[in-house]
Amino acid sequence: MNKKELIRRLDDIEWEDFEVKLAKSEIPKSSWETVSAFSNTAGGWLVFGINKKGSFFEIEGVASPTKIEQDFTTLLRNRTKFNKIIEVVCKKYTFPEGVVLGFNIPQKSPRDKPVYFDNPKNTFIRTGSGDQRATQEEIDSFFRNSSFEEKDKEISTLMLKDLDHESIMKYRNLFTQMNPSHPYNSLKLDEFLQKLRVHDNGKVTYGGLLLFGTPDSLLSQFNNFRIEYLEIPGTSYHDATTRYDYRISSKKNLFSSYFEISQRLFQKVSVPFSIRGGFRNDDPEQLQAIREALVNLIMHTDYFSSGNACIRVFSDKFEFFNPGALPKKIELILKEDYSQPRNPIVARAFRFAKLSENIGSGFTKMFSGWKRTFGVPPFVEGDFDHYKITFPLRKPTIITTNKTTNKPTIKRDIIELLSNNPSYTGEDIAKALRVNANTVRFHIQQLKSEGKLARMGSKKKGYWKVM
Repeated sequence: MNKKELIRRLDDIEWEDFEVKLAKSEIPKSSWETVSAFSNTAGGWLVFGINKKGSFFEIEGVASPTKIEQDFTTLLRNRTKFNKIIEVVCKKYTFPEGVVLGFNIPQKSPRDKPVYFDNPKNTFIRTGSGDQRATQEEIDSFFRNSSFEEKDKEISTLMLKDLDHESIMKYRNLFTQMNPSHPYNSLKLDEFLQKLRVHDNGKVTYGGLLLFGTPDSLLSQFNNFRIEYLEIPGTSYHDATTRYDYRISSKKNLFSSYFEISQRLFQKVSVPFSIRGGFRNDDPEQLQAIREALVNLIMHTDYFSSGNACIRVFSDKFEFFNPGALPKKIELILKEDYSQPRNPIVARAFRFAKLSENIGSGFTKMFSGWKRTFGVPPFVEGDFDHYKITFPLRKPTIITTNKTTNKPTIKRDIIELLSNNPSYTGEDIAKALRVNANTVRFHIQQLKSEGKLARMGSKKKGYWKVM
């Protein structure tokens, strides 16, 4: 963040990744909350030497900038204050009113969260432009994510008799069909299931229970187990004539849920007639992308969370909502072909049955196949405890912008985009217009102050209204 960017941010009133503190002669105690919140959420800038008065900022400067900087960074690095070492980038800005210090706090990886000071109760997250103490459920979610690949390997209190025998036999028949020469085919059933880690000496793993449990046995271990599928007649809940006109609320095991939901979901994907190798192509790229998205949701959902996995089919898009965060940013998953499913036993079983790719290649198939068909790739958004993949059904009809685009054109494009997609987030707009997220925030604030745009409802569940 250079000096010009700092000044521009001070002209606005709300930034999720920007927090100021006066810090005239000492480090404010509230700074620790912000460090925790940025580390646990999406990172951000903590700036010392600025006083916030209402919706205005005043530069007052830091009295002893060298001492404040050394004291602050030392506490972040020596683990006497925080449970994790926090490496920051410090920048110094000189104004007529005094010296201002800016510290860039990076987001920690899922394995290093939660970040807290003194004790776990002092775990904070960033919501809107403020720091909020994390709930116990959110703290638990952080700890589950920190041991990302282990939870479904744990042993439950259930036995093989608590599983659904019909689901197991259907899976084994599919396994044999897809892997006719595999050595597992010669094993007895209990040996076969042990190889898949469905059980360990007769005791069922959580992964095995998720794959083949009965509705009763699943609910005995997971308080709110189900996968939702909704068809909504509109581009959002706000313009829909009814909340939904078709619903599947599957409380079956994951193997059965896949077939129950896919049978309906795949019918909603437009599959035009095409020829490949002299025969009709019944598995085009857009259908492969949606199949990977469904399996991705099944493999990555945090089933110990109070939230539910949900697929929403709108008139202009498909949405796949996953309780539980991705192991890495989507850019790194695509770049590195990275593979780390939340539920590895579930993932391995689906891959054996040829129902999915590895996570990295699966995401690549989703993105490349959808973009080639519809001209625009899916986009991913989320937070520490969830993520959502959206598949637009058509390319947005907007004017493409570039570095030479003037401000009125960007404003016009934002208005046009939100007129058609009132539920779009700032990140959605930035991706659609191919501009920086900060640029979108800046122009949205201007449009709001000009009375041309208004936010209706809450930040997460609200929508935009073009005035």
